[in-house]
Amino acid sequence: MNVQFILLIIGSYLLGSVPAAYLAVKWARGVDIRKQGTGNVGAANVLSTGPKWLAVPVALFDIGKGAFCVWVAQLLDLGVAQQVTAGLCAIVGHNWPVFLSFRGGRGVFASLGFITILSPLLGLYTLVMPYLFAPFRLVALGVFFAYISVPTLAWFLSEPLGISERLTVTLGFVAMSLIGLSKRLLVPRSALGKSLPLGELVINRLLFDRDIADRKVWVYRSSSSTDTANPPANEQ
Repeated sequence: MNVQFILLIIGSYLLGSVPAAYLAVKWARGVDIRKQGTGNVGAANVLSTGPKWLAVPVALFDIGKGAFCVWVAQLLDLGVAQQVTAGLCAIVGHNWPVFLSFRGGRGVFASLGFITILSPLLGLYTLVMPYLFAPFRLVALGVFFAYISVPTLAWFLSEPLGISERLTVTLGFVAMSLIGLSKRLLVPRSALGKSLPLGELVINRLLFDRDIADRKVWVYRSSSSTDTANPPANEQ
C-alpha cells in the first residue's frame, strides 16, 4: 500500500467528518443541530430547523465530499478499487465523524457524490429516485429503493469497464448501501418505538427511516421528549 493511498484514505475520512450541517446551523443560529428537529446532522434537518436557504450549500458540500475524494484518487491515477475505497471513507466520515464524537448524518448526499463521480448516469438516477416519492412524503422510501437498486444497475451500466473493474464498482456500491442502511438501523429506540416488535421496528427503519409507520405522529412528536437526547432513525 503506497503512501499516497494511505494519506488519501485518512484525508477522505477527515473531509467526510467535516460536519457542514452542524457548522452552518451553529454559525447561523448559535444552536446545536443535534438537539434540533430530528437530531440528524444533515441537509434535511437544516431544511427543517433553518435557516432553510442553508440547506442548499450544506447539501452541495456533502455531495462534494463524496465526489472530491474519488476525483483526487483519479487524478493520482489510482485504480478503481482505490477510488472506491476513498469514496467510502468519505461516507464513513460523514456518518461517524471524529469531530462530533462519531455522531453524524445518514450519508445520503455524500453517497450521491460518490456514485456520480463513478457513474454520472447512476448519479442522475440516484438523485431522481427519492424525489419521485416526494409528493407522497416518502423520500426515505425512495432512498431505500435507490440503495437496493444501484448495486445491480452498476453491473449493467458500467460496461466500458473491464469485468474486474465492474465487479469492484458494484461491490463498492453494495458496501455504500450497507453503510447507509446500517445507519438507519443502529440507533437507540425512540420512546415511540419501545413497544414495537423488533421485526416491525426494523421494517419501519429500513423503509421509512423512522421507528413508526405513522409519519405525522413521528414528525410532530414532542421535542421535549428523551428522543432529543438520543435521536432515533429519521427521514432524510
